[in-house]
Amino acid sequence: MTTAPLTEAEFGELARTGPAVVGMSALRAGLRGRRLLLLKALLIRVQRERDQIDPAVVHRFEDAWRLLERAERAHPVVVRDVLDYPTTGSWLAAALGAGPGAELGQRLARFESIAVTAALRAGCPLDIGVAAPQGVLSLAGVGHFRVGAERIRIRARGRVARIAPEGARTAHGVLVLAHPGAGRLTGLGPAWSALRALPGATALLDDLDPYRVPPGGVGAPPRTATDRAATDDRTWTRRWREAQRLLDRVDPVRSAEVRRTVRAVVPLSAGGPPAVPMSATLRAAPGAVLASLPSSPRTMAETLVHEVHHSKLAALHELVPLHRAGRASVHRVGWRSDPRPIAGVLQGAYAHLALTDLWWRAVVADGAPPGWRTRAEQRFERFHVQVGGALEILLESDELTIAGREFANQMRRHHASLGGVRGPLG
Repeated sequence: MTTAPLTEAEFGELARTGPAVVGMSALRAGLRGRRLLLLKALLIRVQRERDQIDPAVVHRFEDAWRLLERAERAHPVVVRDVLDYPTTGSWLAAALGAGPGAELGQRLARFESIAVTAALRAGCPLDIGVAAPQGVLSLAGVGHFRVGAERIRIRARGRVARIAPEGARTAHGVLVLAHPGAGRLTGLGPAWSALRALPGATALLDDLDPYRVPPGGVGAPPRTATDRAATDDRTWTRRWREAQRLLDRVDPVRSAEVRRTVRAVVPLSAGGPPAVPMSATLRAAPGAVLASLPSSPRTMAETLVHEVHHSKLAALHELVPLHRAGRASVHRVGWRSDPRPIAGVLQGAYAHLALTDLWWRAVVADGAPPGWRTRAEQRFERFHVQVGGALEILLESDELTIAGREFANQMRRHHASLGGVRGPLG
């Protein structure tokens, strides 16, 4: 029914919104394999279209490719970490979707900084020129330097790298390989801005990366990314910490899953009315949660669980296709005012099934605050009915694959096991 490396037991646990540690490892491996394929597809495209691209851009891209290969030989785990970072996926999608010629050439500049990030973290000696669009050297998953020049020179030896505008005699910035075994970088000087780590996890509050949100924003009305000056990092950190504490009290296994899965939290602008929160994931960037600032710890906890399950399902569909493409049928679901294609029905049903599971546990567990318990009971009753209706749509559809039908059946079994908020856990 499923394809390796997922077993039927792991597939079933994922369908029931479980944290399936082994299954999640398989999903991450599948995503890594897909990302490498997309990177190779970009290399092939550059080779095929090289006559339409500035020769200097092609030359720098090929130099960066060789640098990435050298870094991979020196420290493969670090290179995988850089390539796995969510914004690397966003950049790849943008590059592969770019128009020919100058548009593609403009996107290729980002690859230079990705290769340099990997090489610096791997401890490779360097003496290389790198693009710094708008005078900023952006290092994925690390931070950025404001260098005031479109081309810079990086010279690295040992654990120290010095950065200067191309042709300058003195360094304008310094990067230090602070933790050689883990490949972690830190910068020195006023031109340096580091991504902030969220407590108790590997997640970063990413308000710097130029590829953290698509150019047109996300949602309706579109929400754009907040920049460093507009990000209330103290409140974000407090919300994250308090949300983790809530999840630890109600569902510690799911709390651990959130900490393992989320690589980046991307703050979004308020955009619409303040009472209307916004959160999203990008198919090209699993592991990133894009969100406006949640109003409370419980909202933050629910947002994280919701978006983690969108990422899980998108990753699973890449590994084991759950539905067929090309159909135009749309369906009504309880949580949306607009009709949804079958892929949207499945995504919404899965994420809301995970939330109904969380709300159920908030009602029956001893650790939930009274206010959240009352709200959870109300939302459970509402969304349990809505998810049930969506599951009927899925199981009556001919657009699911065989694996997709089994996945929906497993979802239905878990949905039925929840019963009512007064029933025992299934």
